[in-house]
Amino acid sequence: MTADTLLARITDYANRPNPYPLYAELREAGPVVRQTDGSYLVGTYHEINSLLHDPCISSDIRNLAVPLSGLPDEERQSPAFIRLDDPEHQRLRSIAMRPFGPPHSPGRVDALRGEITQITEELIDAFGDRKQIDIVDDFAYPLPVTVICRLLGVPREDEPTFRTWSSAIIEAADVRPGEDRTEHERAGEQARAETGRYLIDLAERRRGHPTDDMLSAFVNEQDPAARLTPEELAVTGTTLLVAGHETTVNLITNGLLTLLRHPDQMEHLRREPALMPKAVEELLRYEPPVHMLPRRTPLADVEIAGTTIPKGARLLLMLASGNRDPRRFRDPEQFDPTREDNQHFGFGSGIHICYGAALARLEAQIALNTLIHRLGTPSLVEDPPPYRTSATLRGPRHLLVDI
Repeated sequence: MTADTLLARITDYANRPNPYPLYAELREAGPVVRQTDGSYLVGTYHEINSLLHDPCISSDIRNLAVPLSGLPDEERQSPAFIRLDDPEHQRLRSIAMRPFGPPHSPGRVDALRGEITQITEELIDAFGDRKQIDIVDDFAYPLPVTVICRLLGVPREDEPTFRTWSSAIIEAADVRPGEDRTEHERAGEQARAETGRYLIDLAERRRGHPTDDMLSAFVNEQDPAARLTPEELAVTGTTLLVAGHETTVNLITNGLLTLLRHPDQMEHLRREPALMPKAVEELLRYEPPVHMLPRRTPLADVEIAGTTIPKGARLLLMLASGNRDPRRFRDPEQFDPTREDNQHFGFGSGIHICYGAALARLEAQIALNTLIHRLGTPSLVEDPPPYRTSATLRGPRHLLVDI
C-alpha cells in the first residue's frame, strides 16, 4: 500500500484497536503526506506544533477551497468557537470561560474536587457484589457527564437524553473517506438542533432567577459586551456539553485499559498515588482521547518541511502520531508514568488548546486513583475491547473487566 492511502487506512474501523503502526508509516513517509482525496496529513511532532501555533492555519471550515460535504447549515453559518479563528474565537471563548475558569472564576474547577470524588465513590459503590463490570457504561461515561451537566445546570433526569444527542453529534463529525455519511449527518444535525433548543429553553427559565451554574451565568450576564445571543448560547452550550464529557470518557477508559496492560505500573501507582498526575499526562501522550484535528486549512500557501500546502487545502493534524514521534520523545512506544519531558498534544496546543483541560485532568486523576485502589486485581475480559466507531475521538465502546 502507498502513503497516499494512509487516511483511508487510519480511519478504517479494522485498525481502530491499534492505529500506531500506521502513524509510524506516516512519519516515515514524511512530515507532510498528500492523500488521494487532495488532503494533507501531518504526523511529525515539530511540524504539528508549528502549525498549531501558525496564525495562517485556520480552524474555520468556511475557508476550505472545497467545502466539506454533509455539514448542517447551522454549523456552516454559526460554528462553535472551537471552529473559529481570532478575533471571533477569542471573543466567544472568553465569554464561555467567565463562569468556568480564570480570571473571573479561578477556583471553579478545583472546588469540584470533593464533588467529583463523591460521584466517583458512589459509582463504584453501585458495583455492589457484581463480578463483572463495563468500565464505560458503569463508570467512565456517567462520571464526566454528571459533572458537566451539573456545571451547566442540566437536571439529572435529562442526562440520558444527552448521551443519545452527543453520540449522534460525534458520529456525524467523524472522518470516513469514501463512505456515504448522509444518514449520520442528518442525525447529527437533528441532535445538534434539539440540544440547542433544549439549552436555550433551560437558560431562559433562569433569566432573572440566577442559580449557581453556567447556563444561568450566561443568560444573566450584566456586561453587554459579555452576553451571548440565543444562537451563540445554543452553539456554545452544545459544544461544552459534548466536549465536556466525550474526551474525558476516552481518557479514563484508555487510561484504565493501559494500566491493566501494564500491571507493574498499576501496582507502582497504587504504592505511590502522588504519581497519578504525571501518569495522567503520560496517558494523554501514550493513549490520547483525541487522535486528530481533521478540519484545518491554510489561509495562504504554507511551506512545511519542503512541501507547499496550498491555500484552502484540507489539512489533518495527526496528534496521536506526533505524541509518539521518536524525534521528540525518548522511547515513545513505552508507557512511562514517571516521564519528565512530556509536552504532549493530548489537549492540543496553541489558541485552541482544550477549554476543559483542567477539569478533564482532575476527573481522570481522581477516577483512576480510586479505581485502582478499590477494584483489587481486575482483569480484562477481552483484549482488544470493542472500540467506538470514531477515529477522531478514539476509545473503547465497552471495557469489560472481571473484579
